[in-house]
Parts: sequence; structure tokens; C-alpha cells
Amino acid sequence: MATIESSLKNMLLTLFVITAIAGTSLGFVYKMTKEPIAAAKAKKQQEAIKMVVPAFNNEPGNEVMTVTSKEGLPIKLFPAREDGKLVGVAVETVSNKGFAGNVSIMVGFKPDGTIENYQVLEHKETPGLGTKMDAWFKTDKGNQSILGKNPGKDNLTVSKDGGDVDAITAATISSRAFLDAVRIGYESFMENKDKIEKGGAQ
Repeated sequence: MATIESSLKNMLLTLFVITAIAGTSLGFVYKMTKEPIAAAKAKKQQEAIKMVVPAFNNEPGNEVMTVTSKEGLPIKLFPAREDGKLVGVAVETVSNKGFAGNVSIMVGFKPDGTIENYQVLEHKETPGLGTKMDAWFKTDKGNQSILGKNPGKDNLTVSKDGGDVDAITAATISSRAFLDAVRIGYESFMENKDKIEKGGAQ
């Protein structure tokens, strides 16, 4: 069997073939998984909307309003209506102040800005510490819960910063990021409330 001559030309050719095969394979895998991933994300989004606002009978996804916060972050507002009347708004909001990156949540507000509920969508916080935000700020213990509070009236910052909310133990940065996302979501909702109430969300 003849031995292929070891030369720069042959090495480059081999590298090109390997790269082409790898690129084609990655492209194929991406194409195959793109739609399932998008569908799973959309399903998670819809479930989060249902969880954080009062009962509704419209399709909030059809009225979604995408805005940019004053921090330059993309925010999505999902109006929830019962027989045409606004009963709440689910806000997909984000903070870039997390310990390990962005903290993305879906927070539901009643029309007056009171927090109905929330659902954490995505974060990269420390397991066992920052990850506790999933339930921490719903727990009726001490000053942990933000449910029923209104960011326009209540100081929803951590007690260490002079606020009214108990931070997650050993995860103050994650707590700040979570509450920052809530604030950004609230402000984005209030700035666009008139348009939403008039059915002007596009």
C-alpha cells in the first residue's frame, strides 16, 4: 500500500476535508434541533405567562409588545385580558447584573403594578445559592416574598442596601440581579401601560 507523502499540501488538504465534514455535521445537527429548541422555549414561555397573571381568555402572545428598557435591554410585555378587560401583564424581563451572567424572569403584574407572581426563566447563578431565587422570593418567611408588593410603592431592594427584601443567604449579588429584573420589568410596564390598556400592543 502506497504511503501518502507528508507535505504541507497534503496536510492542508486533509485539514480542509476534516473541517468540511465537521462543519457539515454541525450544520445538520443545528438544523435538526433548531425547531424543537424553539418550540420548547415557546412552550416554557406560555406556561410562565399562565403562571404569573390572573386567569385570562385572550392570547397574550398575539399582543406581545417588545420594548427596550432604559438600560438597553430587550423586554417583552404580554397583556392578559378577560373578556377584553386587562387583568394583568406578564413581563419577560432581564438583568445583566447576575453573579454569572444575565438573570431572566417572567413577572406578572396586576393593572395597578402589584406583583401577582413570577417564574425564573434562565440564569447561570451558583447552584445551591443563586438558584434558590426560583422559590425564595415567593416564600412567606421574614421579608423574602415580593408577591403582593408594588415596586412603585415598596422598596424592593435587598435589606443590605436599605431595602425591604431579605436577600438569599450567601447570594446577595444574585438577589440584587433578580430584584433589578423585577424593577426593569415594572418600569417597562408602567411606561407602556396606556398603550396596553387601549389595546395598542403590537
